Amino acid sequence: MSRWEGLDEFVAVAECGSFSRAAERLHLSSSHVSRQVAALEERLQARLLYRTTRRVSLTEAGQTFFTRCQRLIEERDEAFLTMGALHSAPTGLLRMTAAVAYGERFIVPLVNDFMALYPLLKVDIELTNRTLDMIHEGFDLAIRLGRLSESSLVASRLAPRSLYLCAAPAYLERYGRPHTLSELKQHNCLIGTSDIWLFQQGAQEYQFRPSGNWRCNSGQAVLDATLRGFGLSQLPDYYVLDLLRRGELVSLLEANQPPNTAVWAVYPQRRYALPKVRLLLEALKTGLALRPEYLPPTSSTERNEEN
Repeated sequence: MSRWEGLDEFVAVAECGSFSRAAERLHLSSSHVSRQVAALEERLQARLLYRTTRRVSLTEAGQTFFTRCQRLIEERDEAFLTMGALHSAPTGLLRMTAAVAYGERFIVPLVNDFMALYPLLKVDIELTNRTLDMIHEGFDLAIRLGRLSESSLVASRLAPRSLYLCAAPAYLERYGRPHTLSELKQHNCLIGTSDIWLFQQGAQEYQFRPSGNWRCNSGQAVLDATLRGFGLSQLPDYYVLDLLRRGELVSLLEANQPPNTAVWAVYPQRRYALPKVRLLLEALKTGLALRPEYLPPTSSTERNEEN
């Protein structure tokens, strides 16, 4: 019997807090994971886990053992990753996640291009607007938008992300154009996934809580309502830049536009050694830079000169 036997299962259960979730992460049966952990406890002559019908938690001995095992497994995996990185072609399974709309429109097509170059690679993409726990759920890579919260994960900037306050010309003809941030309260605001709109006021960030008669948690739906002249909206650049160029939308309060945030690739540090992660990051950066949505909008002056 290998002295490593049961360590991966124990660490997975401790990190996931559940035998079933650990089994899913390891692609094993729950009964196998349970047997391996029980055999490990028997070899050590120590109880590592408290088991109840609702949750699993570490005993004091289990916490001490978990800390050491986690470090051992990380060092073991890093050794294998380093050797695997000597082979340039991405192989194996890559699990990643991204926001639904952005993932469908930008990320998945680039991943598909990448897979066409490396047919030995397998990809499992979960598109969701929830922020998933990458470590516990076994993801190699996540694409996240906007500002990042503090975490132990590594973040790599893939592309800029600017927010635009917009309205349709028909709305502005009917209700007028806001010239200051204080005037926003006089306008109907179309609310999406965020209850706060961000602006810059001098050197300070200004947060505005929009109100209005329309709300939907879909950026595409907010865009459609904006184009119909229902009100003002604040949307990321990739929704609106082409429409701004064509004059179908008008950019407002440009002097108060918030500083760029970004599109980020987030991953556990040791994952970057894998060719499938490292090379995909490079492909995503290159591919996003070539998208026409990231070209700056043509100013009204330039449009008039062209006409």
